[in-house]
Amino acid sequence: MDCPTGISLDIDSTMAIQRALLLIADIGGYTRFLKTHSINLAHAHDMVTQLLEAVIDGAASPLKLAKLEGDAAFFYAPLSEDSRVDVAPVVNAIRWAFERRKEQLRIDRSCTCEGCTQVEQLTLKFVVHQGDVAFQRIKRFTELGGVDVIVVHRMLKNTVPIREYVLMTDTLARQLTPELRERALSIQEDLEGLGQYTLRYVPMAAIEPSQVLSLQSSSLKRVVAWTRMTWRSLPYMLKLKRPCVGFRNFDVQAESVVGALQP
Repeated sequence: MDCPTGISLDIDSTMAIQRALLLIADIGGYTRFLKTHSINLAHAHDMVTQLLEAVIDGAASPLKLAKLEGDAAFFYAPLSEDSRVDVAPVVNAIRWAFERRKEQLRIDRSCTCEGCTQVEQLTLKFVVHQGDVAFQRIKRFTELGGVDVIVVHRMLKNTVPIREYVLMTDTLARQLTPELRERALSIQEDLEGLGQYTLRYVPMAAIEPSQVLSLQSSSLKRVVAWTRMTWRSLPYMLKLKRPCVGFRNFDVQAESVVGALQP
């Protein structure tokens, strides 16, 4: 496999090479984040964890979870050479699960810390690519490698001017419905170490119009939600674990807070 200049790719000969769809769902939106308080960070970690669980639940077959990467989930789906992929229903299912869980977290909220009250600001964006991937099975885990895996990760760092979108390579954009193709905006990105790529993005609202959620809460549900969150957050508040490590979408203040709380 040819590699772009500056990319070192060492693929074991035992790895199977296959065409695959590669998708990263990335949670962002913590902006005026967070005061120096362990509860804020512990609860923020739990909020993102619960939303990542919803993202995973919303990823329908044949998508498979490759790994969790901080506040993002990396999925893949093997493809045949002649497969056509309509990205819209794939991201719709994930987005709907994310919004439903976010609304449930909001209505079940009984804590007033910033980590909990800012959950409504959290957003979801997608980057999607397809290409040749090296698969290696290690016990029950599947490791993915290859230039195209690098490409989809480099796409996360982009100049798209909106918060919620689906960013995809041109090949995938051509497989959208005619209506969505017309709304896909072209953008040139210099992907680090890979050069210039022509990408296209569609605002999330164009792919999935806003839906009215009619979820119910109760005093019992709020107590159960608070108890569950407190239990899950306890290792972080006791500093047995470090909250929010690997989360990319925190601002400078949050990063400094995380550093200050590290032992």
